[in-house]
Amino acid sequence: MKIVAIIQARVASTRLPAKVLMDLQGQPAIIRVWERVQQSKLIHELCIATTDDPSDTPLAQLLEQRGLPYFRGSHHDVLDRFYQTAKKCQADVVVRLTGDCPLHDAQVIDQVIQAHLDAQDKPVYTSNVHPPTFPDGLDVEVFPFSALEEAIHSARDKHSREHVGPAIYKHYITDPALKPRTLNVAYPTDFSHLRWTLDTPEDYTFLNTVYEHLLASRPDFTWLDVVALLTRCPWMLKINADLERNFTVAQLKQDRQMALEKDRPQ
Repeated sequence: MKIVAIIQARVASTRLPAKVLMDLQGQPAIIRVWERVQQSKLIHELCIATTDDPSDTPLAQLLEQRGLPYFRGSHHDVLDRFYQTAKKCQADVVVRLTGDCPLHDAQVIDQVIQAHLDAQDKPVYTSNVHPPTFPDGLDVEVFPFSALEEAIHSARDKHSREHVGPAIYKHYITDPALKPRTLNVAYPTDFSHLRWTLDTPEDYTFLNTVYEHLLASRPDFTWLDVVALLTRCPWMLKINADLERNFTVAQLKQDRQMALEKDRPQ
């Protein structure tokens, strides 16, 4: 069984252009993501999925220079791009990660993968975001290639084609009869209020400050090292404290509401 982690990344960003190429203490953000994810003990292959749009050529050139595997696919059909990448890598189990999360933690990734592998019910979708208890920026989704293959053929609406997760999990989240086929990995303490993703200038300032404080003394710092840092330096929490968590919670609520509307008598 081959476990393949795919990092989605692209240069175009409305709120923070070229964010994956921004410098974090001497390395582009996407390289920092790669460095941290490759520490996983369960992932067999790692690949970056970007687009064939000219705006992503600088990213492809960077990856080419570093000798890192990547795949360029559809700009707008993210689901197809992700599927083609997984197919090229001959994945049996797919781990979905995003390139705007420079604090990805290999131990958290492996925890979610292991939970997926150990589950007796053979879940279609395993994550740590339904509901989230880890900081925003440590999101991990795991699913068999067969579920991705099913989604690529069944997903028709624009929202599902523009995102990977919803095309796979929305049916299992909204239908109580299918709920056993999903699995969520939670941390005993809820840290979901912490924002560690790269999407705004404030996020960049926060993440660069974290790297500045931790990289020299412990290059392989963990997410709990970041929590400890924030405990010692609470002023850092204020840098991007006014920004809301990314899509996961709001999207989950939207999916549930759509299901209710669909089932409501006309």
